[in-house]
Amino acid sequence: MRIFIDSANIEEIREINAMGFLDGVTTNPSLVAKEGRDYHQVVKEICALVNGPISAEVISLEYQGMMNEARQLAEIHPNVVIKVPVTEIGLRVISDLAKAGIKTNATLIFSSNQAILAARAGAAYVSPFIGRIDDISYDGVALLTEMIEILDQYLFDTEVIAASIRHPRHVTAAARAGSHIATVPFAVIKQIIKHPLTDAGIEKFMNDWKQVY
Repeated sequence: MRIFIDSANIEEIREINAMGFLDGVTTNPSLVAKEGRDYHQVVKEICALVNGPISAEVISLEYQGMMNEARQLAEIHPNVVIKVPVTEIGLRVISDLAKAGIKTNATLIFSSNQAILAARAGAAYVSPFIGRIDDISYDGVALLTEMIEILDQYLFDTEVIAASIRHPRHVTAAARAGSHIATVPFAVIKQIIKHPLTDAGIEKFMNDWKQVY
């Protein structure tokens, strides 16, 4: 399973990328809004940092607006992937962008049927929001598992990105389910790295070393 970071903060991305395991980045309007910076400039800086797929989302809800934004974002760098919400218009945009050779990430997916339609329309990635599914008292990981099983069964090229990751167990569960990718917030990545037994082990080693030397 590949690991993306879900962030629009350049310093967060730089810090995680330096660790050597980062495969890509996902952003969204909310994350970029928190940074209070120009959207295209943020995407450019991310592309300069990370050599992998960089998902940038369209804001418009109308077909032509989505298409115009998608083309502008795609011109920033070959690694840019256009995030498009799965709506009737969104599916049309996904299909037309695929025909134009522009990769898309079908986002805000909450059912396997939505993933099937997005994959059939030509999405390179589908992003089920497993944390938000959990929020409404359904099992987000069960949905993720079902979705992967269906797409694999029919040999779709579309890859599944486990999104809306809330805690380290979500990452483990996504890996067990066979998710191609998990896009993980900065804080959760830091939680994954840290373990109290690792810290205790380091402390013991250092204390033993000091006693001998």
